[in-house]
Amino acid sequence: MIVTKRALPRRTFLRGVGAAVSLPLLDAMIPALTAAAQTPAAPQRLRRLGYVYMPMGCDRARWTPPGGDRLGELPFILAPLAPVKEHVTVVSNTELRNAYPGTHATSNSAFLSAARAKLTESADYFLGTTADQVAARHIGRDTQLPSLELSMDLMALAGQCDNGYACVYQNNLSWSSPTTPLPSEAHPRVVFERLFGDGATGAERRASLRARASLLDSVMDEFTTLQTQLGPADRARLAQYLDTVREVERRIHRAEAAARDNQLPDLARPAGVPASYADHARLMFDLQVLAFQGDVTRVVTFQLARETSNRTYPEIGVPDPHHPLSHHGNDPAKVEKIAKINRFHVSLFAEFLAKLRATREGEGTLLDHSLLLYGSGMGNPNVHDHDDLPILVAGGAAGRMRGGRHIRFARPTPLADLHLTLLDKVGVRLGSFGDSRGKVGDLFEPVSM
Repeated sequence: MIVTKRALPRRTFLRGVGAAVSLPLLDAMIPALTAAAQTPAAPQRLRRLGYVYMPMGCDRARWTPPGGDRLGELPFILAPLAPVKEHVTVVSNTELRNAYPGTHATSNSAFLSAARAKLTESADYFLGTTADQVAARHIGRDTQLPSLELSMDLMALAGQCDNGYACVYQNNLSWSSPTTPLPSEAHPRVVFERLFGDGATGAERRASLRARASLLDSVMDEFTTLQTQLGPADRARLAQYLDTVREVERRIHRAEAAARDNQLPDLARPAGVPASYADHARLMFDLQVLAFQGDVTRVVTFQLARETSNRTYPEIGVPDPHHPLSHHGNDPAKVEKIAKINRFHVSLFAEFLAKLRATREGEGTLLDHSLLLYGSGMGNPNVHDHDDLPILVAGGAAGRMRGGRHIRFARPTPLADLHLTLLDKVGVRLGSFGDSRGKVGDLFEPVSM
């Protein structure tokens, strides 16, 4: 790598054998971005769009905030968001009409497509292009990865999964066309190598790792050279970023080592991931932070679990499988357990938001420059409805959104309206999306103080 007195390009990498580590936004890059700011495309440079899917709806009574438009006291499920509440807006009374007749498969498939899935058990499935992939074609075209699709579970099911719907509908959250589902990745090592590996097959990278112990070792010479060309703040920022990358790699290595000694593997979980669900989820969220920070991608989708998941959560006192619990029949004990699972998932998302907020970028933070949609395609899981969905939006959208609010629509509003609005705020202009009726006009209006 050759460094001159001119500003560093935003797409600068540290390259080594089998590694290509993109850099976070440095002060040394700001002049280049400022000069480029005269072009119409510049406002999109620091915007990221993320979607986090929570399966099987929730207990609405413990999700919905009380009171008026401002977020005051948070209900049980949303309470973990308190430290980042000012960056969060809860959105009530959205619906997915195209998810009916009401199944787990269509909850997942309609969440980002707002489209009606073709009822088929075979390979002639048909849905629609999802919002994340619409965004990827615009804000993702200048990045290493146009989009990143992540999950927590193996795609172990094929054929028919739910009331005559092919398993593809609940296996895949992202679709690049109505006939092209995009498989998600649940293994942190594979994701890490997608973000930072370069010019080698997976087997070649693993052989190289055995010799070096770390993918980052081969870029250290370039790192040392670059450090001599940067100011003190940039040196500290770059060192912190690479330390974080190395720590994530260490955690992945520890999980893989522990898995080799585990005589009773979890067949629903990829081999070599952390045994704890929370540790696995935190790793996957941390990889998203690094992907955004290095501008490796600007569009991410993440399934916290798949629909009909039978995962148990003994770490929070819920040893019962999630899916059977969701058919609670209004049993108070079962509903309480569902709420505990919902809260657990939200707590991991809240930690993710806190890390984005703690990561400085330019004049703000990664959270300021991100727009994130969290929620489910199912409302009340006991009746498989798709009304009054649990939805929240977080982030700053490059200064265009104020949080700390609860927006409750006066009438049922297509979730597609929200998708259309979020796409518009990251620079993707569409006349319509799915069954949308128009953009949500008040989501990004500042709240009077």
